[in-house]
Order: sequence, then C-alpha cells, then structure tokens
Amino acid sequence: MKYRIIRHDGEEDEITTQEFENYDDAYELLEEIYGDMCCSDADYEDRSYYEIVVLHGQSNS
Repeated sequence: MKYRIIRHDGEEDEITTQEFENYDDAYELLEEIYGDMCCSDADYEDRSYYEIVVLHGQSNS
C-alpha cells in the first residue's frame, strides 16, 4: 500500500508530490513540519493543513 499527503485546500507543493511506502514515513515528514508547534500557538493560519491518504489502484508489485 502506498500513501500520499494531500492539502485540504487542494493545492500542490513539494510535500504533496511525494509518495510513501508506509504511513509512518508520511507521518514522520508531517511531524518534522508541525513538530515545532504547540497547541497553545493556535495560529495555524499561515500553514497549510495536510492529511495522509491511501493511494488506491496501486499494484503491490
């Protein structure tokens, strides 16, 4: 199974063009991006919201 990170605003960037062999690799990348933010920072306006999704229709070969 392969994974991709998508943006909720539908835009593409250097993060959304990557494919990942497993969920953990995708999560790790997002952790690098958002890991410096604390919940109390609460100013997410300047950062895009990302989600990890499964790429359907991929062969397992």
